[in-house]
This record gives sequence, structure tokens and C-alpha cells, in this order.
Amino acid sequence: MEIFMWWLDLDLASKEWLRENLRADELPLPVLQGIAEAGGPRPEEVSAVLTTADWDFIETQSEFVD
Repeated sequence: MEIFMWWLDLDLASKEWLRENLRADELPLPVLQGIAEAGGPRPEEVSAVLTTADWDFIETQSEFVD
């Protein structure tokens, strides 16, 4: 599922963590749970959660005031 389809439903704390830790190799459990609860990917392994395109979206398209 594309990030723009679930980003608006992601909790603010997870959004802030993702913005502050762009392209992190590992995501903390609360962020993974937030992504899943918002309708995002539910991968078998942590490294597959966000794609390069997802990180690009977080870096360039997401607004800091949600």
C-alpha cells in the first residue's frame, strides 16, 4: 500500500520519529505498530517496512503540521 494512503492516519509521535530518523535501518516497535494500525505495511521482517519511495515521501512531501 502506498504511504499516502495511510500517512494521514499515522499517530503524530510515529510521524515525528520518522521525520527525525530519516532512513533509519530499524524502527522501534511503537512506530511499527503505529504504521500497521494506520493501515500501512505489516512486513514479516522489520527492514521491509518502508521503501526508498516511502522515505522520499516522508522527507519531501509530508508536512510538519499534521
